[in-house]
Amino acid sequence: MSVGTRPHRSMRAGRKAPRWNSGPVLRLGSVLSLRVRPRTLTVGALSITVLVGLAVTTLVLGDMGIPLNRLWSVSTGAGKATESFVLERLRGPRLAVAIGTGAALGIAGALFQSVTRNPLGSPDVIGLGAGAGAGAALVALVLPGVVPVPLGALAGAGLAVILVATVTGTGLRHPGRVIVAGIGVAAMAQAFTHLVVSVMARDRAAVLASYVNGSLGARSWEHAATVWGILLLMVPLLAVLAGRIRAAEMGDAIAAGLGAAPETTRVAAIVVSVVLTAAAVSVAGPIAFVSLTAPQIARRLSGVPGPNLALSALVGSVLLVAADLAVQHVPVGEGLPVGIFTMALGGAYLGYLLVREWRRGAL
Repeated sequence: MSVGTRPHRSMRAGRKAPRWNSGPVLRLGSVLSLRVRPRTLTVGALSITVLVGLAVTTLVLGDMGIPLNRLWSVSTGAGKATESFVLERLRGPRLAVAIGTGAALGIAGALFQSVTRNPLGSPDVIGLGAGAGAGAALVALVLPGVVPVPLGALAGAGLAVILVATVTGTGLRHPGRVIVAGIGVAAMAQAFTHLVVSVMARDRAAVLASYVNGSLGARSWEHAATVWGILLLMVPLLAVLAGRIRAAEMGDAIAAGLGAAPETTRVAAIVVSVVLTAAAVSVAGPIAFVSLTAPQIARRLSGVPGPNLALSALVGSVLLVAADLAVQHVPVGEGLPVGIFTMALGGAYLGYLLVREWRRGAL
């Protein structure tokens, strides 16, 4: 699959290339070399602080919330039975799934946008999330217990990205074609999902309706283990890919000279993005626009070019936990699946991006 080999915009325009080598380097013998950027560390620390604050608010707010002064004792197993039930069965798993899903979507979006050099090229915009949802729904309802749901989501996501890359005729590098093809693929995937839900599982339609729109309700520790397990499995590969993707953003010739193997790097990044999106969809359904907005917010906050994988993961978690908190306690969105809430906000942001890209002549 072709994803484009054009040099980075700054290289084409003759401007100075991004300063990848700014900042001190933290070394762990000859095993690990990590460049430290003070602004990125500050933004990351603030993001963690915000995430912890949202997590605590999620656990303590509402009629069934755990009192703040008892949260630590409940967390260590010394709480009352009702408080332990809330933490272990209701809010704890939901919070863990929200953090893991947001991180997976944030990383997936950062990878996709970076390797396609397309700010609109996020997994949900091109129909990858909808394809994963269709695959998950199919195996969950037609082949329950035979094929694991994450595997069905992975197959659906992979098929969606192949269809988009094939239909455009230019891979994933042309923003306008990718958007149009993605809309078509997403529409087909959503239609198939609703067909499966309405025809093959009418007795479970009410429960599944929230899933197909993206929901964190009734999550379990098994769901949390699924998304976090896949995230941890991807960490070593992400550590290798991060530096190669930064090199690829400076142009294929420079990347090849640095030994980054740009085409192989792009394919590997897309595969990882598909896997992470499938993991997120398998546990929470197709939650829209987190993968579109999180990487761009991370890049603007850090001021550093490149995929910003760790910061994109943190921002994705913050966005999803905040959205889930809103649908639980804010009257306007209370009771809605979290995917509908993120779709309402993300749709406006997508409109802004479309207008910006059109004015720049990129569409």
